[in-house]
Amino acid sequence: METYVILRRGGWRTATDLAAAAERSTAAGESMSDDVAWIRSYVLEELDGSVGTVCVYQASSPEAVRRHATAADLPVDEIVKVADTVIVRPDPVPVAT
Repeated sequence: METYVILRRGGWRTATDLAAAAERSTAAGESMSDDVAWIRSYVLEELDGSVGTVCVYQASSPEAVRRHATAADLPVDEIVKVADTVIVRPDPVPVAT
């Protein structure tokens, strides 16, 4: 399995739409667990008010990522293979508002 970053710009109108997409993604991933594993996502606040994501997956191939996206009805703007990881500090924990 390789690590991939998937860019999904402006894929959803609201956070509620994104939550529904996450449920579909989880369900699709469970049936494809030998080929695709969702690691994490960063939610993007797009300039037009929509919601996008940068997702990190491990997958057997870019095609497996696309099959997963199709099964979960998720947009895919770009798939990039990760060459290496450099961790300077852990992801910050969001402050409760």
